[in-house]
Amino acid sequence: MLSPAALCAQTATPAPAAAPTAGAQSFEPTFFARFAPRNALDMVRQLPGFSIQQGNGEDVRGLGQATQNVLIDGKRISGKSNDAVTALGRINASDVVRIEIIDGATLDIPGLSGQVANIVTAVKGLTGTFRYNPQLRAKRTDPRLLDGEVSLSGQSGALSYTLSAANQSRRNGNAGPETVYDGLGRITDVRPEVLFVNEEHPRLSGAFKYEPANGDIVNLNLQLNYDRNEVLEDSIRIDRHRDYAEVTKAMGYEIGGDYEFGVGSGRLKLIGLGRYQHKPGSTRVVFDFVDGRADTGNIFDRTGDESEAILRAEYRWKGGGADWQVSAEGALNALDYGSSLADLNAAGVFVPQPINGGDATVREKRGEIYISYGRPLTRTLTLQSSLGVEYSNLRQSGAGGLNRTFYRPKGFVSLAWKATPRLDISAKVERVVGQLDFFDFVASVNLAGENSNAANPNLRPPQNWLVQLEVNRNLGAWGSAKLRLFGKRFTDAVSQVPIGATGEAPGNIASADAYGLRFTGTILFDPIGWKGAKVDIDYIANHSRLHDPLTNEIVQFSEDDRNELNVNFRYDLPATSWAVGVDYYKYIQTPGVRLDQTSQFVMKPGDLGVFVENKDVFGLTVRGGVGNLLGTNERFYRTVHAGRRTDPIAFTEDRSRFFGPVFTLNISGSF
Repeated sequence: MLSPAALCAQTATPAPAAAPTAGAQSFEPTFFARFAPRNALDMVRQLPGFSIQQGNGEDVRGLGQATQNVLIDGKRISGKSNDAVTALGRINASDVVRIEIIDGATLDIPGLSGQVANIVTAVKGLTGTFRYNPQLRAKRTDPRLLDGEVSLSGQSGALSYTLSAANQSRRNGNAGPETVYDGLGRITDVRPEVLFVNEEHPRLSGAFKYEPANGDIVNLNLQLNYDRNEVLEDSIRIDRHRDYAEVTKAMGYEIGGDYEFGVGSGRLKLIGLGRYQHKPGSTRVVFDFVDGRADTGNIFDRTGDESEAILRAEYRWKGGGADWQVSAEGALNALDYGSSLADLNAAGVFVPQPINGGDATVREKRGEIYISYGRPLTRTLTLQSSLGVEYSNLRQSGAGGLNRTFYRPKGFVSLAWKATPRLDISAKVERVVGQLDFFDFVASVNLAGENSNAANPNLRPPQNWLVQLEVNRNLGAWGSAKLRLFGKRFTDAVSQVPIGATGEAPGNIASADAYGLRFTGTILFDPIGWKGAKVDIDYIANHSRLHDPLTNEIVQFSEDDRNELNVNFRYDLPATSWAVGVDYYKYIQTPGVRLDQTSQFVMKPGDLGVFVENKDVFGLTVRGGVGNLLGTNERFYRTVHAGRRTDPIAFTEDRSRFFGPVFTLNISGSF
């Protein structure tokens, strides 16, 4: 194995960075100097009025066309689990030549619209970045000590690479009373409760790029993961003690790569991806009675093996003053699922109980083909469009298994208008086919919520028409502002539906609507003489309308994001290494709806935090912060009916839990 010194010795002179993109707003490294960024993610987070849009991941249907609004050297981020935040955090700030803000519809990458950030890089030898993020909660929770990442990037001849070891860690906990009322509103119990949540998500990953002088491009991405989530909850009730424990794990890998080369007058890219996850889990609840009665309880065990294999080909060329692309994709998705339920009997033995539909396999064979076309219509107006069709075969074995085949149209039309040098407007109309969670096909038991889902082999992927309008206004020395409006019309939307006389499960409803907005803005205070001060605002508002499958009343999607507000003030003190700031975050969720109950999660009055940062502590950036200064409580309300929601109320729960101030330390550096 070559040592780092040997790799540095073999490092070739980096190829010159690509020429600036015509019409792009360009941010040079000097713009970010006052923030002392360690990696490209630090830089992108300081772009005025820009927010990263996460579009890939396990919930996205295949690879498809571009969805993330971040490019690296004009290319989509390779891989599926390699999202924009992850990829940017591994690029050393010293390797960034500039960052361009471009309207996606003006590029020859189908699927992009609105603001896109293109990170132009030039590797300058062996470099690395690292971060360490311990956290301490003032109340009850164990400290978070193992959150961090170290990455190494370099180049040897035509080969560039990034190696990374990371762990996302979480320690959560709260405590407080839960008051229970009967159907007439009388208090029947007051339960002191304590919750602990411990999570670890270690990752080993490698990204390799081979770009020889003949213009070919080869990418290879590798990732190994291990996830462990543990939830513990103690509840002291009027006549018993409830002990709840849940452990879920995930172990797996992802291997992906692509090869791009010239064919005829165009470029052909061949893409392959394989992903596998083994997901065992166990939930246990035991009731210990104060009067000496025998303990009661349940154990629910489940194991899911998920796999995904994708092959994709894209051929693009220029002709007649336009950008053309033809793409074809095939995918195999599978879930092998098994589960078991056991009840604790009077002798202290867990006795197995049957679960109808608790064991199943789900398979999907999917193929799609697209043709895309884009061209400038005038000097300031650009068209991008795509038309395609998808074939899908869904097969489920087990209770009520079905074999179904679907054909669905897909595609979009988008326009980008450079109205003035400082005003960009884009519009998009798209037909979207969503991805299903295969776990929704099988029966499951939720011991925490004391409910269950039946098996539903009739699930179909949701589809929607998306209409989107985005307006970007460059405010010059004052900053930037962006407003995105959207509307969706769903068919086959997924909601909780009746199964039989008493059961329920995720299922399809005929139609639903959703609409909303997102405002992102940055206000710089330099024009009024307050050098180094700025405010970033990110506000999201969503609303939806669908007919309740039980009552036919108009409701919203269950547990959907309704409102989200992020306000961040930062002041970099001129001519010093110090920065201070204030952060405020508030989140509102729509009610949770099942056929026998409703619930609502509420955080009031919001999370207020402050931080102090020094950008040169022995060459490191050190930031200390305190959050939850307003004493936000996590509130949860639940109303359970005696049967369906059309029946009388059986009981109501009102939970209030406090977790106190949160102290966080961020240490980051580069080399």
